[in-house]
Amino acid sequence: MKQYNLGIEATLEIIGGKWKALIVCLLMTGVKRTGQLERSITGISQKVLIQQLRELERDGLVERKVYEQMPPRVEYSLTPYGVTAIQIVEVMCAWGTANIKMRQQAGEEIELLENESDMLDIRLSK
Repeated sequence: MKQYNLGIEATLEIIGGKWKALIVCLLMTGVKRTGQLERSITGISQKVLIQQLRELERDGLVERKVYEQMPPRVEYSLTPYGVTAIQIVEVMCAWGTANIKMRQQAGEEIELLENESDMLDIRLSK
């Protein structure tokens, strides 16, 4: 029997780590192909991306759809269960943005390249 001391442990087990929350964040705006995700995530290798997507699929957050054509086309989207993780990712984005602003005000040279509120606006307009 698996045991957790706190519920956050179960959350981090599924969307913790360097890439999974970012993948969920990108899928919040809609269906993405593997190449689109790879181009959107600086520093991730194709091997690691596929591994993370498979884990998210195994955990029920992501759905993989394969189109039988040449070359094969694969699309990823959030499942209804994956959509329930959006609130968590939005809070993480907001906290991260506030953290960056606080660090900028303290004199740290740090920059936020993507505005998460723009991504949220895109998702809400669908």
